Amino acid sequence: MRADFVERRGRIEQMDRSFDLDFWQAQTATARFDASWELVIHYMKVKGLDVRQRRLQRTVTDFQRQRR
Repeated sequence: MRADFVERRGRIEQMDRSFDLDFWQAQTATARFDASWELVIHYMKVKGLDVRQRRLQRTVTDFQRQRR
């Protein structure tokens, strides 16, 4: 049995999100980012998209300093 493995058992209708929140908050920022990026790659593969073209979307339309 793996020491880093955590599970919770019960009926789905009786569970709330507290287990998920506790689990992800216990992870490092790097681990959370890696898991998120893994989901992005999985989504792209399922949709038949070229994973070599992956990137974070960046859109800036206008950026100005406020006058005082």
